[in-house]
Amino acid sequence: MEKVTLYKNSQVFQVKIQLASSKSESNRALIINALSGFKGDLQNLSSARDTQTMIRLLQSQEPVADVIDAGTTMRFLTAYFTATNQNKTMTGTPRMCERPIGILVEALKTIGAKIDYLQKEGYPPLQIHGLSEQTNNEVTIRGDVSSQYISALVMIAPTLPNGLTINLTGELGSIPYIKMTLAQMKAFGVEAKADWEKKTISVAPQSYAPTTYQIESDWSGASYWYSIAALSTFEDTQIELLGLKENSLQGDSAIVDIMAQLGVKSTFTKDGVLLTKIPAQKSLTWDFTNCPDLAQTVAVTCVAKGVDATFTGIESLKIKETDRILALQNELSKFGGSLTEVVTNTEYKVSGSGFEFGSADITIATYDDHRMAMAFAPLAMLTDVTIEEPHVVVKSYPSFWDDIKKVVTIEQPD
Repeated sequence: MEKVTLYKNSQVFQVKIQLASSKSESNRALIINALSGFKGDLQNLSSARDTQTMIRLLQSQEPVADVIDAGTTMRFLTAYFTATNQNKTMTGTPRMCERPIGILVEALKTIGAKIDYLQKEGYPPLQIHGLSEQTNNEVTIRGDVSSQYISALVMIAPTLPNGLTINLTGELGSIPYIKMTLAQMKAFGVEAKADWEKKTISVAPQSYAPTTYQIESDWSGASYWYSIAALSTFEDTQIELLGLKENSLQGDSAIVDIMAQLGVKSTFTKDGVLLTKIPAQKSLTWDFTNCPDLAQTVAVTCVAKGVDATFTGIESLKIKETDRILALQNELSKFGGSLTEVVTNTEYKVSGSGFEFGSADITIATYDDHRMAMAFAPLAMLTDVTIEEPHVVVKSYPSFWDDIKKVVTIEQPD
C-alpha cells in the first residue's frame, strides 16, 4: 500500500504558498463557456483531476463519459449533455455509481429530457438521450441535498427555449455555491432572479456572451494551511496564501471566521491573505450547511487543540467520496478524539478531551477521499503522521505534498 510519512515540524516557519485554483469555480466556468460555444478565455483553470476530467469530457466525441470519481462533473455534465441534446452514457467508479443523482435526473425529465437508469434506479450509470422538446418551464427540487443539482439546472436554464423557474423545497444548503454559479453566469452576460425567501430561481431564455474569466485560488485548499497555522507550536509562524480574495464567491472562505476562533488571524494583502497566530477559544459551534467541505479539517483541528465543538449542517458528508462521518469517527479515535451524533443527522459533538499523542506513528486511512488525506496532514505540526494512499489529493490539490514540504519533512516511496 502506498503511504507518505510526515515528520513532526520542529522549527518556526514563514512561507508563501501559491494555492491551486478553485475547482468549484473552474468546473462552473467550463460548463458556462461550453454553453457559450467554447469561445471564452478561461484563465487559471484548476489542475485538479476533477477539472481535467471535465475538460476532457467536454472535448470528447466518445459515446461514454466516464467521470471517474468526480461528483460535480457527473452532475454538471448530465445537465449539459441533456440540454445540448446529446446521446451519452454517464458512468464512473463503483463509489460514483453509489452516489445518488435521481433528484437531478427526475427534474430534467420534468423539463422533457429522456434519461434511463442503466442499473439501479436513481443512481449512475445513466443513458442520456437528450432533450428534443421542452415540455415544462418549471421544476420543483429539494434544496437540502446537493446544491450541485440546482447549479446544474440553473446553468442550462437560459439555453432552454422557455427558460426555467426552479422551486426549492426544504432547508436550503450550500447557498454560497448557488450564488457562485449565478455570479459566474452574470459574468457571461446572463441574468437570473433569485428570491431566497420564496425559494425560487427564475432564468429567462438568454444567450451567454463569451468573455475572459479569471479563476480565483481555492479556499478549500486554503483550509489545510489554516489548520497548519492553528496547530503550529511556534507563535511566530506566518503563512501567506497567494491568489485569494477577501470578497470571494466561494463558500469555503468561511474558514476565515472559523479559524479566527481556533487561533488564526487573517490579514488580507494585495497578493492574498497572511495567516498569523492568536489565542484560540475553548469551544466552537458552527453550522456547516454552506461549507460542508470544511468539516473534516475543522474537526481534526479541534481535536488536536483540545477544543470541544458542536457541528451542524454536515449530514451531506455521508454521501460524499466516502461516508465522511464514519471515516472521521474511525480516524479521530486513533488519537483520542471523537465525533458523536447527538441528534440524528442534525447535530454532532467533536471532542478533544481524550486527545493524546504517543511516541508511536499515527497512520491515517483515506478511504479514497482527498479531503481525508489533507485534513489529517496538519497533525504533522505536533507528531509524526503517516497518510495512506496519498495520491488521492490529485482530485482537488495535486501539488499538496510538494507544497507541504515547505513546512515539514516528508518521506515518500520511490
